[in-house]
Amino acid sequence: MNIDLEIFSPVHQIKNILFDDKGLEVFIKRDDMIHPIISGNKWRKLKHILLQAQAQGKNHLVTFGGAYSNHLLATAAAAARFGFKATGIVRGEEVQNDTLFLCRLHGMQLIFTNRESYRDKPALFKKYFADNTDAFFIDEGGASAEAAKGCSELVNELTQSYDHILCACGTGTTAAGIINGINQHNLSTQFNAIPVFKNGDFIKDEIDKFLLTPTNYQLHTSYHFGGYGKTTNELIGFIKQFVIDTGILIEPVYTGKMLYALYDLAAKDYFKPGSKILAIHTGGIWGLLGMKDKF
Repeated sequence: MNIDLEIFSPVHQIKNILFDDKGLEVFIKRDDMIHPIISGNKWRKLKHILLQAQAQGKNHLVTFGGAYSNHLLATAAAAARFGFKATGIVRGEEVQNDTLFLCRLHGMQLIFTNRESYRDKPALFKKYFADNTDAFFIDEGGASAEAAKGCSELVNELTQSYDHILCACGTGTTAAGIINGINQHNLSTQFNAIPVFKNGDFIKDEIDKFLLTPTNYQLHTSYHFGGYGKTTNELIGFIKQFVIDTGILIEPVYTGKMLYALYDLAAKDYFKPGSKILAIHTGGIWGLLGMKDKF
């Protein structure tokens, strides 16, 4: 079983009159192009987790997520791609939707559980798989030191330096990995984290626990648009215009909020003229399936 997937993630420039007026060069790292489903930070997070499962002789991946979880879908696709079995433990009552259809299509077995039980994931794993020596636990979203290591490798791929890097934050694992990569290469780049949760200051603790060395970075907590999975007409309007202007597909849960923040910060002169800025497209486009009614 070969888990060494070749990465194809180009960097494209985003042209806009706003950036021209502010004297900014803005680029986007297209991690959405790594794989049609195992894209963005999902592949980067899973890479070393899968290698760890392989090293331990485990062939059954067990993980967790909501009914529209990009992580569940990415794990299902990765399991099929690399020869694992997969089970997804899904938060909430049994439902049918496009995301879970694609999970099943890739061979993932689904177990639905109530929200209270879902809070204790190790207990759920033990309940269903205590006697299964082939089963391998993967936390929700893949949050782990291995996931942070995979995300740090993004920085290895950069062929030029940037004054700022921006990335959306859910668990904080991707942010921590990129910050570690910045530090490993001794770059002077300022990292800007855009939490997608309301009251997102808590994400600092989540990021810091995966940092290899204490680091200063910026948290921009006012771009959550109501909270995780929440949106507004303003955000949807921005996403529609961005897709029309660039041809780059984005979604409202993560990358849409991060790019809105970038444009807003640019308009408010947060970035010095002459700055070179890199936005990280963390994939997750299939999240659009759960938000079609918003468009």
